[in-house]
Amino acid sequence: MAAIYWFCSDEQFQPEELIEHALAAEQAGFDGVMLSEHFHPWVADKGRAGFSLSILGAMAVTTKRIKLMTAVISPLFRFHPAVIAQAAATLDRLSGGRFELGVGSGENINEGPLGYLLPPYAERQARMREAISIISRLLNGEKLDYDGRYYQTKSAKLYSEPIHKIPLILAAGGPKSASWAGEAFDGVLISVKNLQEALTNVLKPARTLTTKADFKVVATHWSIFATSEAEAWQAIAPQRGLRAPDRDRAIDPEQLQTEADALPKSAILERYSIASSVDDYYNIYAPLISQLKADIVGIQTTSLNQISTIKILGEQLLPRLKRL
Repeated sequence: MAAIYWFCSDEQFQPEELIEHALAAEQAGFDGVMLSEHFHPWVADKGRAGFSLSILGAMAVTTKRIKLMTAVISPLFRFHPAVIAQAAATLDRLSGGRFELGVGSGENINEGPLGYLLPPYAERQARMREAISIISRLLNGEKLDYDGRYYQTKSAKLYSEPIHKIPLILAAGGPKSASWAGEAFDGVLISVKNLQEALTNVLKPARTLTTKADFKVVATHWSIFATSEAEAWQAIAPQRGLRAPDRDRAIDPEQLQTEADALPKSAILERYSIASSVDDYYNIYAPLISQLKADIVGIQTTSLNQISTIKILGEQLLPRLKRL
């Protein structure tokens, strides 16, 4: 049976709101919460960007049952891999073993403002190989001397070590990353835009190469809960820069906001699944279980009232998805 997680958007809501969302998700019956990690949001006027690791710490001590996952954090630029290992171990202890570490190779909107130039894929993968080696070895209790091309440690050791095994999950958008996720990680995370492409380019390579019986496929999908185009546009306003033409290169949310607002609203809205009922939600997310066979499904949705949406979906959607 698939686990259903609520996706908390760090780039859309203030930290205190996200804590409320996590508590509401636990009360509504969700199995976990996924939290994105941003330094800059996608637009300036409606965007937010709290420090996700602090938010997760607060979630860890205010919730009791649900899993907590980074979706995702990059250990390549703003954070040294050893610092990510330290944070993961701390969150493991604070949550009583409920933390799952999802990692990715970074985005310009987050790395660029601090002066980092996002390199081509080959270098980012090479950095990730070093980073995950450091993270894994520190989490396993080593005192680590590491002299890599990109990262170094000297007698590094976690003195507040984890007390549970922390799953390591790699975000992948294509077959190269997916294959490596299958070889070296405990799971793969994909933001699903097209079911067949997700299956062919990510899930099959990952599943083919993994040797782990408990390997997890984590699938998310963006949606909007609205009954009209005007309501949908209002709900997606903090995320509209995500679909701007220069999204992969920009570092300034004001630039992305300007680009997004120059587009027809339909050009942005058509990039999201819009649900006006629980039946619509079921039709959107059920295929992630029935066709992709995801072990964890992230409900990545936005509305004009997130707390109300969490309650409605907890009562009416979760039981239907669980039956799958």
